[in-house]
Amino acid sequence: MGLKAYIGFSLLFILVIGIAIFSMEAGYYEINFFDISFNLPIVVWVLLPVIILFVLSLLHLLFYGTLNYCRSKAFVKDEETFVASIRSFLLQKEEKFKFKTKGYKKIFRVLSQLKLDVKDTAFTSSSEDLNKAVSAIKDIKDGKFVNDRSLKLDANSELAKQNLINKINEQTDYSLDVLKKVENYSEDVVKIAFLNVVKDKAMTTVKKVYTNVKLDREMAFKLFLKDIENIEFGLTNEEILKITKSLNYSKSEYLTLAKLYKEVLSPDKIIELFETISNEVEEAVEAYLYILCELEMIDKVREILSGYNSDELLAFRALIDLKEAGKQYSLDDISYNN
Repeated sequence: MGLKAYIGFSLLFILVIGIAIFSMEAGYYEINFFDISFNLPIVVWVLLPVIILFVLSLLHLLFYGTLNYCRSKAFVKDEETFVASIRSFLLQKEEKFKFKTKGYKKIFRVLSQLKLDVKDTAFTSSSEDLNKAVSAIKDIKDGKFVNDRSLKLDANSELAKQNLINKINEQTDYSLDVLKKVENYSEDVVKIAFLNVVKDKAMTTVKKVYTNVKLDREMAFKLFLKDIENIEFGLTNEEILKITKSLNYSKSEYLTLAKLYKEVLSPDKIIELFETISNEVEEAVEAYLYILCELEMIDKVREILSGYNSDELLAFRALIDLKEAGKQYSLDDISYNN
């Protein structure tokens, strides 16, 4: 029975009792309480306990009805907060949530110790905000840049980092912006931006920004390949030297570099390049000798070898001996691997 019906029927019951009692006995009845006397109609004495019982029962119903209403509101509010917490965990955000009910508090404590992720399968819930967040997360994981400020991604989260990488991959011009302010980004983000710029932008543009970046071996190699493709606007000998020295290139790496540049530079320029490098770095001497051998500059090779012990640079000494014996071989033919 609803509260309104209860009140209505109770008042009707009181009215009926009052009319019945009044019709049977309309007199007065006096009660003495200590020095105080109460002389009231009999109908009042009969109805008074009924009214008191009605008021107390009504207060009882109102109290527990209000209590149940508050509990219900707390459950509804906690349900909304719990959904919001799931959304926050999925978006890798550090947020605090307060729950009013013990059940949700226990579940949240367990949830906060787990790492949540979304599956590739379709996702649906009654919360549009949660559906929207899951959809955005899937897009980010699929390599798409999501430009939705309402997500408010934590800049330090892996999800925000992946979204930034997606933006860099989609927008080469933004990659340039990253390289202009490398101090604001992590090294791996800067590396991706750099490789994108090297891939998609002209060498003249690359030369303006590459010095902002701390190159690793992969980045340097990609830069050298770009330089080889655009040799007219490429790196100077001093720039190549500076890059290779900063990475402590090994003998084999210098040799690989020599083979790359040999295909695009004129004899004079390739000789000048590796003569410049070998004068600064001992590890580049063998690459320089390789270039000289390829260009059949045997006298120059002998001159350089004369400055080393007879047990050093044996591959080149062997090559010279073969040529003097009328055997035409290159270093590649005799499988020079060091």
